[in-house]
Amino acid sequence: METLHSEGQPAFIEKGTPQFVRTSLALFAGGFATFALLYCVQPLMPILSQDFGLNAAQSSLVLSSSTIMLAIGLLITGPLSDALGRKKVMVVSLLSAALFTLFSALMPSWEGVLVMRGLLGLSLSGLAAVAMTYLSEEIDPRFIGLSMGLYIAGNAIGGMSGRLISGVLVDFVDWRIAIGSLGILALLAGLIFWRILPESRHFQATPLNVKGLLNGYRVHLQDKGLPWLFLEAFLLMGAFVALFNYIGYRLLSEPYQLSQAVVGLLSVVYLSGIYSSAWIGSLADRLGRRKVFRAVIVLTLGGLLLTLLPQLPAILIGLLLFTFGFFGAHSVASSWIGRRAQVAKGQASSMYLFSYYLGSSVAGTLGGVFWHHFGWAGVGLFIGSLLLVALLVAQHLSRLPPIAPQTNA
Repeated sequence: METLHSEGQPAFIEKGTPQFVRTSLALFAGGFATFALLYCVQPLMPILSQDFGLNAAQSSLVLSSSTIMLAIGLLITGPLSDALGRKKVMVVSLLSAALFTLFSALMPSWEGVLVMRGLLGLSLSGLAAVAMTYLSEEIDPRFIGLSMGLYIAGNAIGGMSGRLISGVLVDFVDWRIAIGSLGILALLAGLIFWRILPESRHFQATPLNVKGLLNGYRVHLQDKGLPWLFLEAFLLMGAFVALFNYIGYRLLSEPYQLSQAVVGLLSVVYLSGIYSSAWIGSLADRLGRRKVFRAVIVLTLGGLLLTLLPQLPAILIGLLLFTFGFFGAHSVASSWIGRRAQVAKGQASSMYLFSYYLGSSVAGTLGGVFWHHFGWAGVGLFIGSLLLVALLVAQHLSRLPPIAPQTNA
């Protein structure tokens, strides 16, 4: 029998309950599949450069084509979920994305691969746009930071596993087999998600109409904090993707000349993000997201500076700190969106993630220009500039008054 509040409304999902476990596992699986499918191609970029005769910036389109279509899709699927429901949109999203991944492995031409990767990104927008909103609606407000952190931990494990599996397999099998293997794994994750995620209990359908959409954009863009959080998403994700897009090129070349499998194994640094997303999210619930947000951005910048040193151990430590800081910052900003948006929460999450993946597309490809002309020092300067602006924006956010005392927004 469903637990009710004293007012007769369904209770929020609390930590320690079976519903919390099911929700956490389902969203973890969804986040895993999303990032595994999205980023499994990242360590393959040097291989694709050789196979199709591409430079680094052109090869990066295998990722950017997905993220730009994902960003565009977010403007549609978020509001769509406000009308149709959260779980339905997320399930269709995951299963479709797995199928397009399998199709991309079968494409004989570069153009065909890019089309399938674009459709993959469009499909994934359904889960990416809705997951944060689902959590903000269904989880007890006291545990939103923790639950959001667990979801983002799934993202981190997915990103790590996608890169790790494809990066290691490609030393032994064709890159198409590596990508196809991830498609099958994601299909299984999607079926698990469908089976165990609890149905929404607090969702209230909002009719889908152009006037309502435009009004939602207007309300969110006029908020004193949300547009700055959208900008943070662009800057932080742009910095993150630019670093991991081109660090492989650096480590495969002189003086390191690491193998493709070893470069793929570097994805284990995502373990730090798996830990930091949940821990930093919980820490922000206790200490306040403003001070924690600034601190993790500074940590991310410190990790970047270490990658500029020539010693391989310093580079590895830098990657570890950079990843820890990025996922912590993303965890804080994600939960901040859910608390600050007062209406059309799905649309607010979509706008945040639109900026997030737009940053991935723009900075991820632009970083290739800096690599081509200036090497890793140029890439580092580019990423450092993004993080410094992100820190200035975080300082501005820390001075804004909260919307309401209880939101800590």
